This record gives sequence, structure tokens and C-alpha cells, in this order.
Amino acid sequence: MTSDQRQAISWQNGVPVSENFADPYYSLDDGWAEGAHVFLAGNGLPDRLRPGFHVAELGFGTGLNLALLLAHWRGPGQIRYTGFEAFPLAPDTASAALSEFERARPFVPLIETLLAEGHAETETAVIELVLGDARQTLPQWGGLADAWFLDGFAPARNPELWGDALMEEIARHTASNGRFATYTAAGQVRRALSAAGFEVTRRPGFGRKRHMSCGILR
Repeated sequence: MTSDQRQAISWQNGVPVSENFADPYYSLDDGWAEGAHVFLAGNGLPDRLRPGFHVAELGFGTGLNLALLLAHWRGPGQIRYTGFEAFPLAPDTASAALSEFERARPFVPLIETLLAEGHAETETAVIELVLGDARQTLPQWGGLADAWFLDGFAPARNPELWGDALMEEIARHTASNGRFATYTAAGQVRRALSAAGFEVTRRPGFGRKRHMSCGILR
């Protein structure tokens, strides 16, 4: 992977900020707590986790949500995770960000390997990272997710990752009764997910965000 494919970042209070999209990778207050509130609770996790359960994430970022997921699944058996990312961070940048979170630190070597090699496996998880524009890579993916973490940059700054066609692909790659969760409650995103077939719910957001969205595909 060449360096010009990497995401350009700056730092704000220990949080990486995308220079491409002028948006932080997660809450400046507490990214770990934000992920637990939005992506785990919004998907009914960890209660729904079981061997073979498949989580997919649109916007891999630092790997924080993957670390959060792995911290809540200790087996027995393996779950699956697939992340989609167009602008991957350098492994040392991701590890610097993750090291700010005590519970994420045990997963730093794994996420460094994933960013370098595109795949990793442990006793509890089979993990892959799909690089490239999700508008091209997701339609070619052969998987079905039981839960989606929709964690692209803000729709106003990164509209390509929230378009109607991509939300239709999310639904097409979701198992029956699969779910999604996202920090955004933007009307255009909720309408696109609803049109794609999800029953969409707006819930209280994390911290200073008033609302978030989640849903289920019947």
C-alpha cells in the first residue's frame, strides 16, 4: 500500500482528526464510551454475539470499534468481522490513537497486523479489512452481516459513504433480522436506510449529540 493512499491526519487532545474530511475519528470526550453506546448497544450487542456472528463496519478508522467488539467477545468460538476502508491509517498512527484507551491496548498488535496485511485471526475472531471505495468493494463482497457499524465521517463532509445506492448495498448484505447502528441521525441517511428496507429508529445519542440511528432488516 502506497503512502498516498493513507489518510492524512492531525491530532486534537490525543484524538486523530482527518485532514481529508476535517472530522475527528471519534468523540473528543470518550471514543470508547461512544462506541459502546452507539455501535454495541445500538446493535443489541454483546447479547446477540454467538459463534459465526458477522459484524461489518463501513469506515474502519483506527480500529477502535473492532477493539471494542473483541473486548466484549471472549468465546468460546469465533465471530467474524469485516471492515471497509478507503483511506487506511498507517499502523503506527492507529496504534498511537488506540493506546489512549486502556481496554484497547491489548488489541493494538492485532490491529497493526490487520492494517499491514488485510487479515488476522485469533481464537475468538476471523477478521478482514477490505480496502478501497465501498461503492465499488461492497457490491463485490460475498458476505452477509448480522450487525453493521456505520461509522463513516459526517454525512455533510463525506456524502459518498451515505448515498442511497450504498445504503441499498448495506441492506443487500445484511442477514435476515440483521441490524445497523450509526452515530448520525441525518434525515437523508435515515430515509435512505428506510427506503432500503430497514425499520429505522432514532435514539438518544452519545454526549453532546442529541440523536443517533439504528434499525433492523426484517
